[in-house]
Amino acid sequence: MNITIQEIAQAVGSHHESTQSITGVEFDSRKIKEGDLFVPLAGARDGHEFIEQAIANGAVASFWSWAAEKAPEGIEIIPVSDPLKAMQELAQYYLKKVGADVVAVTGSNGKTTTKDLTASVLAQGYKTYKTQGNYNNNIGMPYTILHMPQDTEKIVLEMGMDHANEITELSLLAQPKVAAITMIGEAHIENLGSREGIAKAKMEIADGLLPDGLLIVPNNEPLLEPLIAPLSQKIKTFGIEQGDISAQRIIEEKQQTTFIVEGESFTIPLPGKYNVTNALIAYAIGQFFELSLSEIRRGLATVTVTQNRTEWLTVGNGAAILSDVYNANPTAMGLVLDTVASLPAAGRKLAVLADMLELGVDSPLMHASMSEHISSDIFSMIFLYGKEMQALKDALAQKYPDLPVYYTEENKEQLIAAVIAEIQPDDTIVLKGSNSMGLIEVVERLQEMK
Repeated sequence: MNITIQEIAQAVGSHHESTQSITGVEFDSRKIKEGDLFVPLAGARDGHEFIEQAIANGAVASFWSWAAEKAPEGIEIIPVSDPLKAMQELAQYYLKKVGADVVAVTGSNGKTTTKDLTASVLAQGYKTYKTQGNYNNNIGMPYTILHMPQDTEKIVLEMGMDHANEITELSLLAQPKVAAITMIGEAHIENLGSREGIAKAKMEIADGLLPDGLLIVPNNEPLLEPLIAPLSQKIKTFGIEQGDISAQRIIEEKQQTTFIVEGESFTIPLPGKYNVTNALIAYAIGQFFELSLSEIRRGLATVTVTQNRTEWLTVGNGAAILSDVYNANPTAMGLVLDTVASLPAAGRKLAVLADMLELGVDSPLMHASMSEHISSDIFSMIFLYGKEMQALKDALAQKYPDLPVYYTEENKEQLIAAVIAEIQPDDTIVLKGSNSMGLIEVVERLQEMK
């Protein structure tokens, strides 16, 4: 980044005469480097309280919404009424200044992997930047934009939400050229009331879509059909053996999946049909930006995905771990269980499943429905963790009374001990649950065991 303090002030509706350049933007004073702008956001503590640390670390300017007499010496102050709003306005200005095309991705599941696949494809022909980690909200997305290199040509932004109108704000800020919805699931149904409410919230991604832009949606989602009908932008659908962009002849393996699109073969280094649909979005976006088939093929084959999304690891004793512990909803958990069930394995198959959160009044029914993806012929043992998983424990007891099921409502140490005592070197174990359930701790302990 190379932008003057004067430019920044103008971008956020403030005033400053300094032509000194800013080289970066940070809201965490510990991450400040020489030449940065500090954004003092309100949190558990107000960011203004850390201004001295920001100065000590090299900040040369700061947004400032406290009283002028409280402003410190040794740093240029840009008065604003709301530092977060100012950061968002600065991000919008910087995005226009750079001139990069925006690709926006949302969905109840798969948006991070789709972002990674799309960025990998676009990077074959363009200077490409993407959301780092899961910085996908009203703080993380503008932060991502402000960290984009100045020569970026395409930026892939993940857009997340918990409530209605949140994606509208992000889409209007980013003004995407392409927007994609991976799927409509049940995540955050507690806040949005129904899958219809979720569909409407995800469709907010089109609110800022450019008039000549492209919207990519799943072919098999009737909830989206009335919502896309009024749009004037180009629409493309995707799916397995259906849609404008469709995949056929899928071959699933432990470390990769191969499929055919429009007569051409592609491979992704990821398991599962659900990741094929994510790859179809990346394929469609590559086509839209006129990349060659060889470039799209190479981008899909060489993708590096964000940690804890469908990641194969190894237990200390040699057993295989499929870790997918960043987040969970019933659709996603069912797809992962189906994938593990379909893959060949040398030994037994085990599953560790933790609560799926924010499912509202239907949570017991949705947890119990996971029994449809579990068979005693496939899985040798199931470990369940969390209050909500009681419903699945009861459903499995009725359906498969001979299937060993270990359940603990709140004792993670007991869960870890039980898994470690059971797992054998030839086993394959899959872990899935909402991020706040902390199954990553189970994954890490398994990797450490001897």
